[in-house]
Amino acid sequence: MEEDSSAAPPTLTRQDFGKMEYGCDHYRRRCKIRAPCCDQIFPCRHCHNEAASSLSNPKDRHELVRHDVKQVVCSVCNTEQQVAQLCSNCGVNMGEYYCDICKFFDDDTHKGQFHCNECGICRVGGSENFFHCQKCGSCYAVALRDNHLCVEDSMKNHCPVCYEYLFDSVKVTNIMKCGHTMHSDCFIEMQNQNQYRCPICSKAVLDMGNTWNLLDAEIEATAMPEEYQYEVSILCNDCNTTSKAPFHIFGHKCGNCNSYNTRVIDRPTNHQ
Repeated sequence: MEEDSSAAPPTLTRQDFGKMEYGCDHYRRRCKIRAPCCDQIFPCRHCHNEAASSLSNPKDRHELVRHDVKQVVCSVCNTEQQVAQLCSNCGVNMGEYYCDICKFFDDDTHKGQFHCNECGICRVGGSENFFHCQKCGSCYAVALRDNHLCVEDSMKNHCPVCYEYLFDSVKVTNIMKCGHTMHSDCFIEMQNQNQYRCPICSKAVLDMGNTWNLLDAEIEATAMPEEYQYEVSILCNDCNTTSKAPFHIFGHKCGNCNSYNTRVIDRPTNHQ
C-alpha cells in the first residue's frame, strides 16, 4: 500500500524540535557541558578532547574525565545548572538516554546504550548482547563468552596501529586469535597491507594454512646451493618453541607446529 501523500504532517512538539536542532557531530542532545579541567563549555567530551588535543603547546593538551563533570548548560534556555536529565529552568529533557554516573546525554536511543558497572562507563549495543570479561577488563559480545583467549586488561591498552586508547574508544574493536585487541578498521587495513601477524606478540592472527602449503611447494622446488645447505636454529612465533630447520631464503618451517612464522636465532659460525 502506498503512503497517503495528502495526509497532514505530524505536529512537531518542542521536544521533537529540540532533537533535530541541538547537539554536535557526536551526539544529539539538548545540553552542553562545562569541562571542569579547563572551565570551558563544549557540546560533549569528544568535542572537548578534539579541541584540547590540537592545542599548540603539548603541555596544555589533556582529556576530560567524564565522571568529573558537575555543570551543564541547557541548549534550549541557556541556563547553567548542576548535572541532571531535566532542565531546572524550562523542564526540557536534555537527553532521552541519561547516565548520572558518566554524565552522559544522548537522544539516539536506538544505539542501545547501557552502563556497565564493571567497566565504569556507558556502552552501546544493548546490555543483553554483551558480557563483561573480568580478566580482559571490558565488555565483549556474548558470542565471545568462553570463546576467546583472555589477555589480562587487553582493552586497557592503545591500539597497536593507530595508538588510540581502546577501552573508551567509540570505534568497533576486534579481538585477535592471540587475545590482543585492536580497532576493526585497523585490523582490516593491516590485512590489506599483507600483514598477518599481531603487532604486539607476532603470532599469526589469520588462517595461514594455504600460505604454508605454498611455501612447502616452493621450497621443495627450489634447492639451495650446496654452500647454503645447512641448518639454523629458529624460534616459532606461533607456538613459542625452538627447533632446527634447513636454511632457505623462502622461510624456515617450525618442527613443532609446521608454521613458517619463525625467526632465526642462531646459525653455524662458519655461515654468519
